[in-house]
Amino acid sequence: MTAPIIPGAEPWAATGGSHGVLVLHGFTGNPQSMRSLAEALAAAGFTVDLPLLPGHGTAVEDMMPTRWEDWSGAADAAYGALAARCDTVGVAGLSMGGTLACALAEEHPEIAGMAVVNPLVEPPPEEFLDAIRSMVEAGTEVIDGIGSDIARPGVAESAYPGTPLRAVLSLFEGVAGVRQGLDRILCPTLLLNSREDHVVDPVSGDVLDRSVGGPIERIHLERSFHVATLDWDAGLIEEKVVGFFFEVLSGPGRSDP
Repeated sequence: MTAPIIPGAEPWAATGGSHGVLVLHGFTGNPQSMRSLAEALAAAGFTVDLPLLPGHGTAVEDMMPTRWEDWSGAADAAYGALAARCDTVGVAGLSMGGTLACALAEEHPEIAGMAVVNPLVEPPPEEFLDAIRSMVEAGTEVIDGIGSDIARPGVAESAYPGTPLRAVLSLFEGVAGVRQGLDRILCPTLLLNSREDHVVDPVSGDVLDRSVGGPIERIHLERSFHVATLDWDAGLIEEKVVGFFFEVLSGPGRSDP
């Protein structure tokens, strides 16, 4: 780590009842983008863990050497620790956090439910990847950042101002693997998609909607861009996600959170 944690980007957790939710942030972002949702889940009585993923939340130089295996490994470890403390566990994620949630649901069929906001599950076309590889070969390591795609004026995401290219290539490799296994997701899924997203093509939502093996509910977000958890639809997202986890984690035959 080359820099201190950005104020507000710290990992966050809350101990509640026997039902837990793991909350995962996006690529070059940090827990700030998911803090309000995590707090809403905690206020509803769930045990919540919102980790800071490797290389995130400090300086972009810390992220440059990290790869998909680092982020997915950290998410898996966080899930395992939460599952050891809770009777049932759900996962929630934004953007790459949604990708990681899908990866966890594919590998852990015991996960009781998954809620994802503008998840990335469809890799970009090969020509796009070739363009990134060409930039790296030419010596470019970082390009402009992708954070703060938010429609609401005066609201900002504390994401990195730059995007590390080798890390993003690794992300897309991870996405390709997750894409192939979507039919293994059998738990109930809540998908929240922005109609207008300048970071993740909404086609990823279409792919997830038609590919998961279990039941899925899709809600279109009409007023928000990519970082919808900080945008006009933040309250709607919190209401729907909390209600979803009440249903799938503490439904018939289960105790309240």
